[in-house]
Amino acid sequence: MTDPASQQHATAGLSRRGLLGLALGAGAAGVAVGVGGAALVGRASDGSAAPRADTQPFFGEHQAGITTPVQDHLHFAAFDIMDTTSREELVELLQDWSYAASRMMLGLEVSASGAVGGSPEAPPDDTGEALGLPASNLTITFGFGPTLFRAADGSDRFGLADRAPAALATLPPFLGDDLDPDHSGGDLCIQACADDPQVAVHAVRNLSRIAFGRARLRWPQLGFGRTSRTSAQQQTPRNLFGFKDGTANLLATDEHGLAEHVWVSTEDGPAWLAGGSYLVARKIAMKIETWDRVRLAEQEQITGRTKGSGAPLSGGEEFTPPDFTAVSGSGIPAIDPASHVARAHPDANDGIRMLRRGYNYVDGNTALGRLDAGLFFLAYVRSPERFVTVQRSVATDLMMEYLLTIGSGLWAVPPAPSEGSYVGAALFE
Repeated sequence: MTDPASQQHATAGLSRRGLLGLALGAGAAGVAVGVGGAALVGRASDGSAAPRADTQPFFGEHQAGITTPVQDHLHFAAFDIMDTTSREELVELLQDWSYAASRMMLGLEVSASGAVGGSPEAPPDDTGEALGLPASNLTITFGFGPTLFRAADGSDRFGLADRAPAALATLPPFLGDDLDPDHSGGDLCIQACADDPQVAVHAVRNLSRIAFGRARLRWPQLGFGRTSRTSAQQQTPRNLFGFKDGTANLLATDEHGLAEHVWVSTEDGPAWLAGGSYLVARKIAMKIETWDRVRLAEQEQITGRTKGSGAPLSGGEEFTPPDFTAVSGSGIPAIDPASHVARAHPDANDGIRMLRRGYNYVDGNTALGRLDAGLFFLAYVRSPERFVTVQRSVATDLMMEYLLTIGSGLWAVPPAPSEGSYVGAALFE
């Protein structure tokens, strides 16, 4: 039987050992480790790794999982770097994560030996629950939180403080916030999305194992039933209030809109973040039982849209632009100025738009027997201040009576690495 100390040692070295195995294996590009742990992260290129219809690219211009057509399942996780972790070990972690992610997004195991190909006297490199499953359009997206650059106590643990984006700071408090500090923030985040929930869970589970001794899980969140769309081919989904959500979301084909509202430009700075974005995560508890007792007409007034078709109350179909000047037969505005649609619309927020990738969540029941459920809001924006502007606008809309934000976080999401590199490499150059 393996003793705990040797098992911890084996787990801590899992990814580097696995990567070396992959590097030496036939038909695979591997890792060359140089001075200071600077590794070149390659991509598996054997026949089994050929891109398929259900795979998404890890390398490229922008990280996958932003404009990718929104998958049905989410496993999100925030991590804190261990106090004993050095800058070199942080770089190695990002290299190891990048290599494992590039393999899993191709439907492969995290290393060449994987779940069953290694020594029977050592823990497997891969946990194995995704064996035999397709890639399921898995995307793994990484982000860097404010505390990675400067810790809560003000220390510059990794020599990155002078490279922090000026816009990357803890979000200010908003009306309707009751944040749980144990479910907010984090030095790093991973957003894993897939068409199969087991594939998404497998990804985060194995990346967590690879992080052992260098980073620890701060908080996770599972999500199901996407609440937005990023492709015109996708139908608009519904949230747990039963209304269509994300009708006016930015789409992957809107290159001009993405450049204006999502991607950080070279002029925005810093240079290492150009082509990336900012990710806002908000865990929003929904007062389900209270909402379910509200009259249909009032639900529609609060939302600003019909519950059936999703059309604006000013008339038309789902994608008809809302007319905030339209009045009803009784002479009052057809769309209540305090409705969610009115307060969230770009016309009320200096033209600001966001790319949303939210999910429903159900975490069981509360101590009072009520459904512990809501919306795990995820949005990508060119600048966090744009989200702040919109959030301050919607913080007093009619829907806020039925919502309570209990978790929050902000991360800088660097561009995708090029082949032979790793996520966030430019930050450490």
